Amino acid sequence: PLGWPKDNNVIRPLGPYFLGVGVGNVVGRQISDAHLKACAYAGVKISGTNAEVVLSQWEYQVGPLSGVHAADHLWMSRYILHRVAEEFGVIVSFDPKPFQSNELCGSGGHINFSTRQMRDDGGLEYILKAFKKLEVKSELHLTNYDPQKGKSNSRRLNAGMLATPSENFTADKCSRLGSIRVPRLVVKAGKGYLEDRRPGANVEPYRATETLVKTVCLDA
Repeated sequence: PLGWPKDNNVIRPLGPYFLGVGVGNVVGRQISDAHLKACAYAGVKISGTNAEVVLSQWEYQVGPLSGVHAADHLWMSRYILHRVAEEFGVIVSFDPKPFQSNELCGSGGHINFSTRQMRDDGGLEYILKAFKKLEVKSELHLTNYDPQKGKSNSRRLNAGMLATPSENFTADKCSRLGSIRVPRLVVKAGKGYLEDRRPGANVEPYRATETLVKTVCLDA
């Protein structure tokens, strides 16, 4: 991987790379920054970017956007990232589990999801109601989120690093270890959104957004 030493054993699992700064802690910032600027220029609604827990692993956020627009913008952001990476002679991977070692985190494609009821005062009640709906349809979601019908992302979910095994559905407030999380600020405000932490970085955005809407809003 980009910037890794020849002896991969010196890579520090869950080390100082997350939100890191400084030589030795961050690799690829020029690519991330160029991608951010290119997306902004193209009108893609990218709202942030940060270094992740493994050296040369990066995250960016798209949105907030509604329904199919979120999928459109994510799709274009991936295309732009590949084009930007060409200029640096780098190959981009969206593999949910690019490293065989279970001591190294995979790459997620978490989805923050809300309805108007969830965002209004008292919305936490509707967020908690969505938990049960998502649990009932958990297997369907895992299949629809993954371009390989669950096969590629299962390697990440079952590796045990900040991920819940695919056969177990858990939902909780504030915990980063569950399938679904309600962030601390949402709990404090009593309204906001839920975070679906199950999708991998290669999430199929159109099927994912469709499945979430059908399950949570249409009971389908």
